Amino acid sequence: MKYSLPKLPYAYDALEPYVDAKTMEIHYSKHHQAYIDKLNDALGKHPEIAEIPLENLLQTPDKIPQDIKTTVINHGGGHYNHSLFWEIMAPTGTKTPIGKLAEKINEDLGGFEKFKETFSNAALTKFGSGWAWLSKDKNGKLVVTSTSNQDCPLSESLTPILCLDVWEHAYYLNYQNRRAEYIATWWNVVNWEKVGNLLK
Repeated sequence: MKYSLPKLPYAYDALEPYVDAKTMEIHYSKHHQAYIDKLNDALGKHPEIAEIPLENLLQTPDKIPQDIKTTVINHGGGHYNHSLFWEIMAPTGTKTPIGKLAEKINEDLGGFEKFKETFSNAALTKFGSGWAWLSKDKNGKLVVTSTSNQDCPLSESLTPILCLDVWEHAYYLNYQNRRAEYIATWWNVVNWEKVGNLLK
């Protein structure tokens, strides 16, 4: 299985002014592509696992041969995380969750404003590079977590449905060291319809 860069569902400048076109272009075409290239190189050394879906490898890292384990977790996680990240953003759409997603956020996370505060704090307080996540646990309950580097909630038996990249390359051109501002403005481009579909 040779992985490739997924098609970006909007133009580079579609999320402006919240995500600028140059950051989007570099992030997507350079950073994400690099994760894919290194993942493919690693899997090429072990054809016996190359056909196992990436999600399965990230869920059960013990299946990954030791000599490529760190590479697959780092770069496979980078590919998986970014592929989801592009999908859960959109230039237009509802500004808040609707339907079952809204109900679950109310039920499990104390309402939308409380959820936003918890999620934003997870993103803001992640030391160094990493991600903030909204995921479903095994019982279908919504939980907010954060991970370091390109680690993914799949390895914690969680199913991610929303994520925010807080690596500096995701925001530095526009926001420099102002991570809090990046997080606050990012809520304007969340594709709640897509997140709701992932919940289902």
